[in-house]
Amino acid sequence: MTEKLQKTPITPATHTTPPAKFSHGVKKGNVLQVAGQVGFGPAVPGQAPTPVGPTLREQTLQTLRNVQAVLEEGGASWEDAMMVRVYLTDTGHFAEFNEIYNEFFADLKEAPAARTTVYVGLPAGLLVEIDALAVLG
Repeated sequence: MTEKLQKTPITPATHTTPPAKFSHGVKKGNVLQVAGQVGFGPAVPGQAPTPVGPTLREQTLQTLRNVQAVLEEGGASWEDAMMVRVYLTDTGHFAEFNEIYNEFFADLKEAPAARTTVYVGLPAGLLVEIDALAVLG
């Protein structure tokens, strides 16, 4: 009989405790799923999380850094990412988002992962959410 792999919740020190019963990331074996991250700045004890700014650029860069923090806490990097899912609130943001995304990953030799982009409603003030799936090893 094979041993069942355990799930390990991942929450970097820079992140607040999620508002519901989920983790910022979960690792099982060599698979790491990063939950949807938004452009909240680093956690400040006793304060509710808030977006780093009102612009798509500010929020996208912080969101990518937040995803990266979960990847790193789980022992992964962008090079291990297999899938990135992007959720935008405005179809008009697609071109600008792509510019920011390409700048963020300019130093990678190849694209970090396959990507899907969809349009959704997010809580007031949030413009982008990103999740990722990574395979380690």
